[in-house]
Amino acid sequence: MDAVSPHPVLLSAEQIQGLLPHRYPFSLVDRVIEHDPGKRAVAIKNVSLNEPQFQGHFPGRPLMPGVLIVEAMAQVGGLIVTQMPELPKGLFVFAGIDGVRFRRPVVPGDQLLITCELLSLKRKRFGKVQAQATVDGDLACSGALLFSLVD
Repeated sequence: MDAVSPHPVLLSAEQIQGLLPHRYPFSLVDRVIEHDPGKRAVAIKNVSLNEPQFQGHFPGRPLMPGVLIVEAMAQVGGLIVTQMPELPKGLFVFAGIDGVRFRRPVVPGDQLLITCELLSLKRKRFGKVQAQATVDGDLACSGALLFSLVD
């Protein structure tokens, strides 16, 4: 645990960059607070007014775009599989998005708590995670995310 946050840091931003290929402005996971490789991960995304999407989404009423909330959830899902030694190394990308719903707006100053659980893995190439993002205990977004290994 650090002095500022009540959440223990299992993976720091620097460690996350060692596991995921995403870089600014698409690195959307700030810290991992729970991690069971191959099964489950819980992470934090701090939403800041300084992020580039808020210049145009929307002037005078900044809202985090839903696609970026889903992308942040997918990155947490990616952290589940990146440390599974039996999987081939490569780039996992979206293969589908099922049943995603947005329940509340996410605005600068919010902290997304993202939870992902691996539901299935087929032929070491295709997977599915159940994901949800909450803000202060309120559900902001949830759904199933499918991914595939790109050759």
